Formats: sequence, structure tokens, C-alpha cells
Amino acid sequence: MKFVYYWLFVAILIIISNDTDAQSHHQLVKARIDSALTARYYKTSYDTNYVVRPDARLTLKVRLNQSGDNFHVKGDKDGVNSKADLNTNIKTTMSIGASYRGISAALSINPAKIKGVYKDYEFNLAYYSSHLSLDASYHRSTTLAGDIKGGNAIGHLEAGDVKMKMANLAGYYVFNHRRFSYPAAFTQSYLQRRSAGSWLAGISYQGGSIETTDEFKEKTPKANDLYIHIGLFGIGGGYGYNCVLGKWLIHLSMLPTFVIYNNNYMTVNGERKDAKCLSFSMIFNERAAVIYNFSPRYFAGATLTMSNSFIDNDLTVNQNKWRARAFVGMRL
Repeated sequence: MKFVYYWLFVAILIIISNDTDAQSHHQLVKARIDSALTARYYKTSYDTNYVVRPDARLTLKVRLNQSGDNFHVKGDKDGVNSKADLNTNIKTTMSIGASYRGISAALSINPAKIKGVYKDYEFNLAYYSSHLSLDASYHRSTTLAGDIKGGNAIGHLEAGDVKMKMANLAGYYVFNHRRFSYPAAFTQSYLQRRSAGSWLAGISYQGGSIETTDEFKEKTPKANDLYIHIGLFGIGGGYGYNCVLGKWLIHLSMLPTFVIYNNNYMTVNGERKDAKCLSFSMIFNERAAVIYNFSPRYFAGATLTMSNSFIDNDLTVNQNKWRARAFVGMRL
């Protein structure tokens, strides 16, 4: 019996030893990963007199987001001027985000979507680095509604009468990237220590379609079957500035782009009408942010991004896409 107890004790020691080795290996791998992330986190091309990394491993944020689209459409068909002012439902989401050494993840919920009230679909992507930044969105909506006018007749489009598919993109290149930081204003992954600005170069794109739905055609048989195609691409330059006032950071930037490619056209009852050569058309991209740092650990703020077009043509589709965000956060 003592022999059995002896070998049972030896087996337990081997298991404990193996488990200890596994834990040691796990801790070693974890330490190496953390060391690599830390080296990457603090490696920066910024001038540290102006921009630095927060001295924290983990950043947590709670955010309230809102976004929407509105359109002004104007055209001339057989000598009859028509126009429409349309708006989508506003999308509201709440999100919780975490960032560990610059690696971020977030979870968002849309209360109206959960209740079945909001049925549109929207995807947003934002990327901010020292040199480059990108704002992209795709919005699919059947809630576009508003007043329309054709000649002397005035009508109203209700939600479900038309459907919209629209993509927007704005890309920026920052020239003074050593002293001016977009991430400091929009992701709080850096801290702007001194005021600085930068000239910007960039591109803009707006593309998609608006068309009447089958439901609208069924309930209004005499109405025109309408399809509007939007395709605009522009290049240009602008300026951005980060103003540091004590614990406040205020950001403003604008990137106007001149449209060099236009593929707008309208089809009414199967008859297509292309937009004429552009005389003066632009896409404007604006950004704004206000951040307040209560302490090195706690902060709060709000951001706004907008993209709107100005088109001088016989067929105009002026779009205003916006996204606003308010947040509070802490660094650990």
C-alpha cells in the first residue's frame, strides 16, 4: 500500500510541475506580447514637444453616436423644373470601446434597431494616423422622405416611397504630421501638447442611387418611375488646426475638393437624361472636435464630421452626410 501511495504522490508532483511550467510559459508569452505592443505604442514619428502618447496601457470610452443624410435634388425635364428636399431618419447608437496599447475594439447597439423602429443599414469606417486619415460610410435607407415640387404642383414623399444607396469617402494627407495630430482629436490615442496646424491634400467620393420603390408604384400608378444615379470624384487641398488652451483641445479642419469626374444622370420612365459638363462643382469635407482633459486619466468631448456637395448643373444632387459623437473616457 505504501508503494501505491508513493507513486500517487510522484504523479501529483509531475502534474503540478507540468502545470507550473505551462503557467510560466503562458506568462512569458504574455510578457513578450506586452513588451512588443509597448515598444510599438511609444514608437512615434511625432515631435514630442507637440504630440505624445498618453501614459496608460488601457483606454475605455462610452460613446453616443448620431448620423444622418439629407439631399437637395433639382432637375429640368421637358422644360418643367422639379426639385425635392429629402431627409433620412437619424441613426442613434451607443457604444463601449476599449484600446490596449493602440489596439482597439468597440461594441455598438442601436436601441431603435432592436425595437424594430429603425430599419435602415449604415456602415462607417474611420482611420486616423500621423500621415493619413480616412472617413468612409455606406448608407442604405428606405426612410428618405420630404417635399417635392414639379412645376406648380407640390407633393410629399413618405418613408418607403424611395430607396437610397449611398457611399461617401474622404481621404486626407497631413503635411505637418510631426506636430499636428488627427488622432489626438478623434481617437484620443495621442495628446496634443501645443497648438499646431497643417496643410492637407485629399480626395472625395460620393456615389450611389435614389429610386422609387415598387410599393410607391403600386399605390401611385400615375407617378413617374424615377431613378437618380450619383457618381462624383474630386481632388483638392485644405487646412486643419489643433488649438490647445490649457486642458482644452479644439480642432477645426476643412478639405474642399473640385469635382473632376461626374457620372450623374436621371432616368424617368425609362428615359435617361445625363448631366451636362460641370461648370462649377465641389465636395466639401469638414471636421470639428472639442476635447476636455479633466486629468491625465479622465476626458470627455464631442466630434463632428460632414461631407456635402455643391453642384451647379441642370441636374443637381446635393448631399449632406454628417456624423456626430459625444463621449467620456478614462485611461488606466
